[in-house]
Amino acid sequence: MAEIKKSSGKNKGIRHALTLEQQRAFIRYIESSPDYLHWLPIFKVLLGTGCRIGEVVGLRWQDVDLKRSMIDINHAVIYFSKGDKQCTFGVSKPKTEKGNRIIPMIPEVRETLQREYERQRREGFCTVELDGMTGFIFSNRFGNLFSPHVINLAINRIRNEHNAREQIVALREKREPVIIPHFSCHHLRHTFCSRLCETETNIKVIQEVMGHANVETTLDIYAEVNYAKKKESLENLAARLNVF
Repeated sequence: MAEIKKSSGKNKGIRHALTLEQQRAFIRYIESSPDYLHWLPIFKVLLGTGCRIGEVVGLRWQDVDLKRSMIDINHAVIYFSKGDKQCTFGVSKPKTEKGNRIIPMIPEVRETLQREYERQRREGFCTVELDGMTGFIFSNRFGNLFSPHVINLAINRIRNEHNAREQIVALREKREPVIIPHFSCHHLRHTFCSRLCETETNIKVIQEVMGHANVETTLDIYAEVNYAKKKESLENLAARLNVF
């Protein structure tokens, strides 16, 4: 039964990545909005590293090497039900060897974390202690860690406000609006992986950066991205040749 469930659910709930245009629109709206600007660091890290949401929520300053531009992923923070309708945070170690990994930082992620460190040095660092761990990077205005649910609520608010404004601006400028589809924080990991697959051909490199336990997961995303790229290339070719 376990094998049947595993095989029948292989493609269940496939997440689709944001396009590059949608990804840029999402970040640019946050950058231009005083109400959402404080969300910019965590979303840039999510989109710039491909880490799981629990890995980013659990990221600590001691896991980040700004001088060598590296992030050490060695644990995650999970938010789970404790019973009696209460939820709590806990530290979870990677379930597989691939989960432990070193991720090189792209310049934008490094600069984002550097600015965040300087801000916290002025205004104060997170004081949460969880299962003996301290020094967490991301916290809310009350000094607590973020739950995935709260991050998803922020995504929905940003998305809805962007789309409403974009439709008005696009109508005024007589162009098609860039509409951001409904998505969750987990889609940001898939989005990063898609961008990586568009530029990197070494499957093992992609697997190691993403921390995929099974290379089949990497190959599925790679195949999806490459089919889209091939289709786009052929459409561009047809438009240039105009032979029919």
